[in-house]
Amino acid sequence: MIFDLHVHTVFSDGKNTPEETVLAAIGKGMDVVGFSDHSFTPCDLSYCMKKEDVPRYKAEIRRLKEKYAGQITVLLGLEQDYDTPGRVCGYDYKIGSVHYLTPENAVVPVDESAVILRNAADTYYAGDIYALAEAYFDKVSRVIEKTRADIIGHFDLIRKFNKDGSLLDERCPRYRDAAVNALDRLLETKKPFEINTGAISRGYQNEAYPSPMLVDYLTEKGASFVLSGDSHRTDGLCFLFERYRNLPGVLTEWKK
Repeated sequence: MIFDLHVHTVFSDGKNTPEETVLAAIGKGMDVVGFSDHSFTPCDLSYCMKKEDVPRYKAEIRRLKEKYAGQITVLLGLEQDYDTPGRVCGYDYKIGSVHYLTPENAVVPVDESAVILRNAADTYYAGDIYALAEAYFDKVSRVIEKTRADIIGHFDLIRKFNKDGSLLDERCPRYRDAAVNALDRLLETKKPFEINTGAISRGYQNEAYPSPMLVDYLTEKGASFVLSGDSHRTDGLCFLFERYRNLPGVLTEWKK
C-alpha cells in the first residue's frame, strides 16, 4: 500500500488545495492520502488553520473522500500541536507534534531558524543550547499524553537547522540522553513514529526525522514507523520513501 498521512494544504501553510492534492496523489499511484493540516494554535497564527475554517476543512475533505471513492482512499487527519488548547476530535487520525517551547511564557518556534534557537538559548537557558534541547525533548516525551494522537510527528524537529552540525553536536551525551529518555517514554505508548522526509524535500536536511542514530535505537526497541512526506506542495507527496521503505518496523498499510 502506498500512503502518505502527513499532507498540508492551503487550509494551513500548504501551497495546494485539497483537491489538487488528491489528483496529484492519484497521479502518483497512491492508495491512501491523509490530510493533516496544522491545528489551531493561538500562540502563533502564522501557519495554522484559522479556528473558523476548521468546519470547512472537515467538510471539504469529507467531500473529496466521497467524490474520489474507488480511485483513492482519502482520510481526514490533523497535525495536532502540543500547544493547541482544548479537546480535539472528529478526525480519522491525528499526528502529535511539538513546534514550540514556551519558557517564561515566551513563544519560541523550534523550526523557523537557527538564529531563533541560539537567541532563545541565550535568553532563557543561560546560553546553553543543550539545556534548550533537553527542554524540547522533555516536551516531546509528553506529546501523546497531551494530544492523544495516533502518530508521533517529526520527533527531533529541533535538528532541522543542524545540517552542518553548527547548532549543536547530536553526539553530545546530554543531547543523546535527552532524546533517548523521550523515546523511551513514547515507546510505552505503542504509537508509531514518523520517518518524516519533509526537511529533505525542502533542502534543510540530508536525512529524515528521526536521525539515523535514533532510528537505530528505535529499531532495537521494536518500534513501528509510518513514512511521511510532510508535504506542503504536491511534489512532496511520498518524497524519497524508497530510501526508507525497507527499514525494519515500517508499516506497509495504515490501520488506526
